[in-house]
Amino acid sequence: MNPVINERITALARAVRSAGHGAKGELIEAAAAELQLSKATVHRKLATLTVTTPRKRRTDAGQHGLTRDEALMIAGVMMESRRGNNKRLYSLNDAVDHLRCNGMLRAERINTDTGEVLPLSYDAIRRAMRSYGVHPEQLSQPDPHVEMASEHPNHVWQIDASLCVLYYLKPNKGPNGLHVMDGAEFYKNKPANVARVMADRVWSYEITDHASGWIYVEYVMGAESGENLCNVLINALQERGGADMLHGVPRILYMDPGSANTSAMAKNLCKALGITALAHAAGNARATGQVENARNIIERKFESGLRFRPVADLAELNSLAAQWRAVFNATAKHSRTNDTRSNVWMRITQQQLIKAPSIAVCRELAVATPVERKVTPKLRVNFNGAEYDVSAVPLIMVGQAVLITRNPWRSDAAQLVTQNIDGNEVFYVLPQVEKNEYGFATTAPVWGEGFASQAHTPTQTAKADIDKLMTGSSSAAEADAARKAKAIPLAGKFNPYKPLDDAQLPTYMPRRGTEHSLKAPVIETPVLQTVELAMRLRERLGSKWTPEHFAWLTQRYPQGAKEDALDSIAQQLLKPTAALRVVGGA
Repeated sequence: MNPVINERITALARAVRSAGHGAKGELIEAAAAELQLSKATVHRKLATLTVTTPRKRRTDAGQHGLTRDEALMIAGVMMESRRGNNKRLYSLNDAVDHLRCNGMLRAERINTDTGEVLPLSYDAIRRAMRSYGVHPEQLSQPDPHVEMASEHPNHVWQIDASLCVLYYLKPNKGPNGLHVMDGAEFYKNKPANVARVMADRVWSYEITDHASGWIYVEYVMGAESGENLCNVLINALQERGGADMLHGVPRILYMDPGSANTSAMAKNLCKALGITALAHAAGNARATGQVENARNIIERKFESGLRFRPVADLAELNSLAAQWRAVFNATAKHSRTNDTRSNVWMRITQQQLIKAPSIAVCRELAVATPVERKVTPKLRVNFNGAEYDVSAVPLIMVGQAVLITRNPWRSDAAQLVTQNIDGNEVFYVLPQVEKNEYGFATTAPVWGEGFASQAHTPTQTAKADIDKLMTGSSSAAEADAARKAKAIPLAGKFNPYKPLDDAQLPTYMPRRGTEHSLKAPVIETPVLQTVELAMRLRERLGSKWTPEHFAWLTQRYPQGAKEDALDSIAQQLLKPTAALRVVGGA
């Protein structure tokens, strides 16, 4: 306030305080004319210099005609119309009007003097919604959260990947390979331009130690992937020396639930190193708020200077980032600890600092999820469209199911995963079988130039030992000779039926039974006339048939006989002739 005006308003305040009823207005009008101000401005300035008695609270304060259900309906319509950027499309006035038009909202009050039903004003509805705590501005506030604590440095690390939206890197393109993505060239309506530099876009991985707040940053090319995540994590685990001090194996690695972070490679690496890998719920980025804030610090403190500093390639960018993180962590104080991040991290004890294996060992531990494959008769396995040689793996057998995984740092090899006698995982590197233009392995022997058989597998060795045991031989040649001679296995000493001879069976008592009630059927055979009977008997007796036999037959069986009597008649005819005559005489 102008000192002259301030002095005049102060004098006016004293005069107004001592003036009688009806005189205050004249004093204010005179002061307004003198100072060339409006009466409202004079009143406002007086309010800043005088102490006024608070207005008496209305008896109906806090009461309103809008029900909570109506307030929820209005808030729901406004919240549902939000865009992805949290911008609301429905205003409160429009939401109220449209709901009333659809008969879904009353929002009315009753005039106690006249009994008239009047619609609530927009301001009254707005105040009622705020009193219920359902106004969209209130609902859009973040949910309360609990502060999490870590016990010591390297207890918890947080990791996240971020796309550097302003930059893409083109190595070997002049002294400065880092290019700014101009908004006029790379915007949403020109996707082809964005796709053109997609493979050259720079990603950064940020890692923070939760206890000290130490920030590790490293840049990669391409995209967020399991290989990039593991590469950065392995590099951060290593002891680099000097002021770039963050290293060692954390107890917990906290990250977002993205596909790269939850990849099998990262899980296997964490499992092998004894790191508990945790992922927060989807959409809850605040859970990794420390590493999210680290990205903001990196953008403001480091990446802001890249516009003025030429960077030729990724190696130079990471070298500059390593220099920055060493200085920043050693000089900038953390608001929570009121100390530099490096000083706080140096409080770690010997028991808390677990040294990480070398980069080579860590890379062998970071493998993808193994898949099952069967060993072919060529002692190979088919994996990812190629063949890999397993002949050097101990105790390997044809037809054996083995677990195969890819080696992310060797494109020409796969890995076979097994366990040793102590239960520890063992990885065998399998070379890829190189093939010529005809599909033959380049190491295969050529016809007429040589022959090389595969080394004996455990199966072949066992089969040879069995052959020698079965034939009682001391060599493979003797066993083959015994097989050709059809020698009895085990020299006939083995009697597979001896258990039958040695079996001691109990003596079983016969059991009484009941005769079956079945009656045998009566079989009727045809009657052969005497001539037919004689012809059949002559065929049966052959040379023994005589004319006396026919005479005897016609005398004895003049009506013929049944076919089933042929046997008994033939036996009678074979008796001595004298007997036949006696019979005939009778």
